[in-house]
Amino acid sequence: MRVMVTGAAGLIGSHLCESLIARGDEVVAVDNFLTGQRANVDSLLESDGFTFLESDAAHVGALDLPGPIDAICQLASAASPTDFSKIPVEILKAGSEAIFATLELAQRHDARYLLASTSEVYGEPLVHPQTEEYWGNVNPIGPRACYDESKRFAEAAVSTYARSFGVDTGIVRIFNTYGPRMRVNDGRVVSNFVVQALREEPLTIQGDGSQSRSFCYVTDQVAGLMALLDSDEPGPFNIGNPDEFTILELAEIVMELTGSTSPIEYLPLPQDDPTQRRPDISRASASLGWSPSVSLRDGLPHVVEYFKRALHA
Repeated sequence: MRVMVTGAAGLIGSHLCESLIARGDEVVAVDNFLTGQRANVDSLLESDGFTFLESDAAHVGALDLPGPIDAICQLASAASPTDFSKIPVEILKAGSEAIFATLELAQRHDARYLLASTSEVYGEPLVHPQTEEYWGNVNPIGPRACYDESKRFAEAAVSTYARSFGVDTGIVRIFNTYGPRMRVNDGRVVSNFVVQALREEPLTIQGDGSQSRSFCYVTDQVAGLMALLDSDEPGPFNIGNPDEFTILELAEIVMELTGSTSPIEYLPLPQDDPTQRRPDISRASASLGWSPSVSLRDGLPHVVEYFKRALHA
């Protein structure tokens, strides 16, 4: 296939591009480097069938793209809590203007369209674990709303284009992905803890550390995305690792793996920060034949080594 990937220089986007190229697909990669990193795609620039376009995803309709597009993977959006306060308008546009632009491109090319949505559509969940049938509990005017609600709107737009225009769409709800190529200053808990531990700085836990997350290694996440891309399923599908850890447990594992003697520092819990997160992946397992294979203890050492090199550089 010839696949467009927006948000291609991000953590998930760059690994997805690699996997597509590795199996023989052509890739048109798009990123504006608002949060993506050039280094994440440098190794792909010489690959046959890889084209990189520096552009906002909202402007893909104006790009000079001769030839067919068989699929579009819309991954363009900042996803870190630190970005919610720094670039909230840009996040809202990624969940609205970029969605319409890429959907219209998919409609013109009769392309399969994959939306990378998020577990944040569930908000502060009243159902645990979260199933795709759960409609969520989101604060539409809170500090996280720029991300949570833009993803909920994106799902509505994608579903509408499928119903109204017959666009072949698939929706994946991503749960807390981690892996090499995260930003040093990413602001998400895995990168925060690893960087702080390697620098022998205090590990900052927001709240009392009892809140839980489910962490999915990036190669597992990409395998789930590709399974959905290659299917004719519309979703939504939860793609995440159902192993659940408290934030304090994560901190302890990171200190063990890094050999750090960093103290733990407790900070106030941010407004609307979810206290629980764990995916029910029954639907993805049954319909896509997908399940994760990398445990947190197996995945984290790769992240530690990546950040050792990044900090040294």
